[in-house]
Amino acid sequence: MLDSHVAFVTGASQGIGRAIAVALAERGASVALAARGDGIYETAEEIGDAAPTLPVETDVTDEAAVEAAVEETVAELGGLDLLVNNAGIGGPTAMVEDVSREEWQETQDVNVLGSFLTVKHAVPSLRESDCASIVNISSIAGKDPYPSRTPYAASKAALIGFGRSLAYELGEDGVTVNTICPGAVEGERVERMIQRQADRRGVSFERAMRDRVTDRLPLDSIVDPADIGALVAFLGSEYARNITAQDINVDSGARQD
Repeated sequence: MLDSHVAFVTGASQGIGRAIAVALAERGASVALAARGDGIYETAEEIGDAAPTLPVETDVTDEAAVEAAVEETVAELGGLDLLVNNAGIGGPTAMVEDVSREEWQETQDVNVLGSFLTVKHAVPSLRESDCASIVNISSIAGKDPYPSRTPYAASKAALIGFGRSLAYELGEDGVTVNTICPGAVEGERVERMIQRQADRRGVSFERAMRDRVTDRLPLDSIVDPADIGALVAFLGSEYARNITAQDINVDSGARQD
């Protein structure tokens, strides 16, 4: 599906980012693994010989580092066809009056500014591809915000608008742009978020999980990270060339109140 494709995945050191990188490699893409942490080397080990990988230690809020990482990817892997903006942080869990300016700014810098910087420096190479795509990883929190998560919700809503605008800006060059909005995804990040919600409300973890997640689902389980990877692979493939400017929920059908 993705033979001869080169992908650049931010936040590829763990969780959804690692699952995306693995899914792309399994489908034939060469993958640049970008993140601040050294988990990118573990991701490369997991991919193994399935496809060429290029770990690039990158802070997405550092423009010089992003530019260098994209240039290295193009030079080492032979171009760029797919950019996946996955790097992000959860930000604080607190009422708005208790959120510091520093916490707010950090959340916007990583989640929004980081995506802008990668797009800015990737676009020249993407324009040269015959099958170019950008996939932004937002969240259903950008549509159905979580209580006490205003910095996070604002950043994820911004990514949806960013993606829609980019689709029209880049469409004449054949670059598709879509946004995936995951719901609760299996892993430590969601568990930490649910635990913070439980602590704030003074209820058990199980109660908070039911109230915020499982009681809102028509399916029996929350999202497997591999499902996100599979959708990214499809959106970056030749089979999705007429899908653009979309924000797609992958949330086990979560009810939005």
